[in-house]
Amino acid sequence: MTNDNSQREWWTAAELAAMRLSPEVPATERGLQLMIERNGHLAPDLAWPANPLGIWRRRSGKGGGREYRMDVLPVSARTVLARRLRKAEKPAEPERVALKAERSASEQWTWFDGLPEKRKAEAKRRMDALLAVADLQMTGRARDLAMMSVASAEDVSLRTLYGWAGLVAGLDRKDWLPALAPRFTGRTAEVEIPEAAWQAFLSDYLRGEVPTLTSCLRRLEALAKERGWTLPSEKTFERRVAALPRTMVVLAREGVEALRRLYPAQERDRSGFHALEGVNADGHKFDVFAKWPDGTVSRPILVGFQDLYSGMILSWRIAASENAATVLLAFGDLVENWGIPEHCWLDNGRNFASKWFTGGTPNRYRFKVREGDPNGVLTALGVEVHWTTPYSGQSKPIERAWRDFADSISRHPAFAGAWTGNTIDAKPENYGSTAVPIETFEKIVAEGVAEHNSRLGRKSKICGGRHSFAQVFNASYGDAMIRKASPEQCRLWLLAAEGVTVRKDGSVHLEGNRYWHERLIDHVGHKVVLRFDPDALHDAVHVYRLDGAYLVAAPVIEAVGFADTGAARDHARARKSWIKAQKELLKAERRLSIDELAAMLPTVDEVERAPSPKVIKPTFGNLAAAVRPSEEREFDQDENLESFGRGLRALRLVPSPNEYGADE
Repeated sequence: MTNDNSQREWWTAAELAAMRLSPEVPATERGLQLMIERNGHLAPDLAWPANPLGIWRRRSGKGGGREYRMDVLPVSARTVLARRLRKAEKPAEPERVALKAERSASEQWTWFDGLPEKRKAEAKRRMDALLAVADLQMTGRARDLAMMSVASAEDVSLRTLYGWAGLVAGLDRKDWLPALAPRFTGRTAEVEIPEAAWQAFLSDYLRGEVPTLTSCLRRLEALAKERGWTLPSEKTFERRVAALPRTMVVLAREGVEALRRLYPAQERDRSGFHALEGVNADGHKFDVFAKWPDGTVSRPILVGFQDLYSGMILSWRIAASENAATVLLAFGDLVENWGIPEHCWLDNGRNFASKWFTGGTPNRYRFKVREGDPNGVLTALGVEVHWTTPYSGQSKPIERAWRDFADSISRHPAFAGAWTGNTIDAKPENYGSTAVPIETFEKIVAEGVAEHNSRLGRKSKICGGRHSFAQVFNASYGDAMIRKASPEQCRLWLLAAEGVTVRKDGSVHLEGNRYWHERLIDHVGHKVVLRFDPDALHDAVHVYRLDGAYLVAAPVIEAVGFADTGAARDHARARKSWIKAQKELLKAERRLSIDELAAMLPTVDEVERAPSPKVIKPTFGNLAAAVRPSEEREFDQDENLESFGRGLRALRLVPSPNEYGADE
């Protein structure tokens, strides 16, 4: 026997007889055929009997005839034949053979894992059938009878069942499933598309205008008539397009942003924080028209700060536009109400990266950091700033809260008619029919934020599907070390009004309000700087000198009704008390009376006379000629008195005769 027989599965009757496998096997071809007929494998009355067990086949070589599997032989003969086949195999290193088998099995399982579930189920059905055959053999039933019994039960032909057994012959039972999986792959042939035509089609289809496949194909057909291309059906193009990498199609037709959304967002675990250790901030424009005090109508902007550990909204401010002042004030509310955070994640936008807020931060990427620039509020308070990607909701957890507000607040019943819709195509029927007053809007927003923070059943990792944002924040806040801001630090984020002049009564005016403190009287006529909260103009304003020195907190002077006599009495009483206090202050300061001062001054006995001049300069000119002896005349006394009286009356020092009568 040669090595070629090691992989054989079929033999002729003559070949099997010549092997002399056992005494039970006849040594002639005819004797072997009669043995096969006696064992029931063939029907003797048929020239070409049926082959239900699949144990023979027509010989394809010269002379025809039949070939048989070893299953037609007795068990002893099959054992001998199998032993001879193993000996005939080319010897190989055991380790290399095991490695090859392991590698082959791994590849088979990889291929099997990628099959659809229907084909996996079919492989399991085939394996169950072969296991049933093995179970019957264990009970002592002959293999052929076991095969026939299982084939009948599974409603498959005996030949098919033998074929399944052949697929797993020599394999470990744990590797049967991949071997038994159907290899039919369906349609594999594909009509070829001319390469030039395919490139022209891709150039038209893979572009940002997102043309339909049908329109691209219609233009390609017009081009094919000129170039002589033969195009397949539209279905063929659909299959070729479906086989293209989705990432390439999305990039070409939808752009980089759409491609970026296909990449999974990074999941950031915030459970390592404690309450107020880290915050993030962003602005949100509501889809609601609001009317401002000056009569303008616009969509309000909310600037908010969110705790990263719990997700609770800690502070917010509403303004007509997102600006650096609103960001400062919202952060000020956070610090005053809760404390100073350790870290702050910000959008690298112009308002959040303003020098008022983050000046002096080394890693600022907007505006230049100059050595002489003053420190911003975050830098002065020792808050570490982290920058997120602009317009990237995946980088800012607060975006999830904004999405909640867009539904629970923007669509509130109180805003009916003022809701604008969240897209251009989603404008409601009553678009622009009304605008909600800003006072009402702020009230609804405050209620919505409170409800957002206290809503139970939050599914975040920290809340565990049971608690609210506020509950987990308060629990952690009570155990955390919180930094608090001093009153001086709390003035860092107030807005500044420079160049306000202190008026004569010591008051300063801002936005129609008057503020006064007695210490401002010392600065009457001078310009000062006022720091204030625009949303709390009835609170005191902080007054600074132009050089930055702090003066005083000046309270507001409330306007009262014209006929409010009670307020008038209170004002008069307060002013009288103040004047009395100033008198007492003057008395305490001025301890020396004026009489005592006069008595202390030295007396002068004789006034020193001026010395006589040693040289007198003569006067010449018309003075000598003014009085000539020839022109001298005498004036009587009455004439002189009358002339003197006219001079006095001209100066209004004496009444004229008409005022009291001519006789007087």
